[in-house]
Amino acid sequence: MGSTFFSFLGRMKYINRWALMRNTFEENLSTHSFEVAAIAHMLALIANRRFGKQYNAERAAAIGLYHDMPEILTGDLPTPVKYFNKDIVSAYAAVESAACEKLLGALPEDLREDLSPMLIPQKEDAELRRLVKAADKISAYIKTIEERHAGNTEFLAAEKSTRERIEALELPEADVFLREFIPAFEMTLDQLSDE
Repeated sequence: MGSTFFSFLGRMKYINRWALMRNTFEENLSTHSFEVAAIAHMLALIANRRFGKQYNAERAAAIGLYHDMPEILTGDLPTPVKYFNKDIVSAYAAVESAACEKLLGALPEDLREDLSPMLIPQKEDAELRRLVKAADKISAYIKTIEERHAGNTEFLAAEKSTRERIEALELPEADVFLREFIPAFEMTLDQLSDE
């Protein structure tokens, strides 16, 4: 039998996010991962152009693309559960690490070294992973805005707290993203088309 890696990857579309909340529309892991990758890429570009950084934007995008892949095996553990206490955080980290190893084992041996840094954090990627973390939170924030626009008040508290968590990261590139890209999410398609 050949590699099962992409068969696992294809299952991301079956993992729904926000399980503890009433959703107007479902968001799956594939959609979220694409959005995180695109946002992480843009955050790196903003940092490079406007703040003199030298991030590898394509690597940031790749890390973002694969950042939640372990959830194929673990499921999407809701944030209030995942961070309930330090014992759960530690136990979940061990489960997530085992999932990463299982997924890497699904690759042909000669490709594992190339994908390993996307799934297992590397010291040299610490700054890029901060960008991916910000992108992950921005993606969640966008979801809360979209739910509010659909009339779902279930996400109002999450919208406020997610925005606060993004601002608490103190990443100037994330602040730029919030200021320059987020306001358009308040617009209708007709308004966007007229801009």
